[in-house]
Amino acid sequence: MDLTQESLKQNLAGKFIGHQLHYYEEIGSTNEEAFRLGIQGVPEGTALIAESQSAGKGRMQRVWHSPAGANIYTSILLRPVFEPARAPQISIAAGVAAAEMIDHYCPGKTQLKWPNDVLIGGKKVCGILAQMKMSGNAIDFVVVGVGINVNLNHEQFPRDIQEMATSLFMEAGREISRLELIIHLYENMAKWYRELTQNGFGAIREKWLSLSPMIGKPVSVMFHEEAVSGRAIGLDDDGSLVLLTDGNDTVKVSAGDATLLKKR
Repeated sequence: MDLTQESLKQNLAGKFIGHQLHYYEEIGSTNEEAFRLGIQGVPEGTALIAESQSAGKGRMQRVWHSPAGANIYTSILLRPVFEPARAPQISIAAGVAAAEMIDHYCPGKTQLKWPNDVLIGGKKVCGILAQMKMSGNAIDFVVVGVGINVNLNHEQFPRDIQEMATSLFMEAGREISRLELIIHLYENMAKWYRELTQNGFGAIREKWLSLSPMIGKPVSVMFHEEAVSGRAIGLDDDGSLVLLTDGNDTVKVSAGDATLLKKR
């Protein structure tokens, strides 16, 4: 069964994520629309999915390549009842959920790059962008956008990202059902979100650390024009990457692009 509004609603009826579904043939950005719907008061677990995006968003103001009919472009609206300082934990949990689900198709190959890019063989297969709206000193809602490269071949990627990006089709060697994929993704997101809200960040942090090749390695994190380098030694409670610098100082990095450094 193909990824249609009818097949999605049939399979997601009564589920925590997707019980209220907004489906679009084409949209600017599912995250932007989810934000608009969040302000209107739609319930937690509302999901948006698009066949294509004309203005897909990646992290750090980048564009997310969003052709029609081949990938997953979805945004999920959550309304967690905890302090705003914990909001980045949702982004980490989403990365864990996506990586665990993707590993089902490419067993043992999936890794997480801080904060939440999912890689296979060092190439990006999934990106996550979380955006929060506050109400006073509390979280009003968090939108979690997930883009997964599913049934693209090498030539279908823009030339400038061909060496950095991959797809499940390329890695698994077969076409993947996008309907099956989205059902698994939403179930896994619900599972890890429940873990976070009921039991805290501990299990999520442990899972993230087990899937990341960065810990114990030299890393450089670029944010705007500044770079911070050091050995990655852990993940803080707020989702920050903890680095030990050459001067033996511990530094917490809360945003930026992390790159593993080659050993000199």
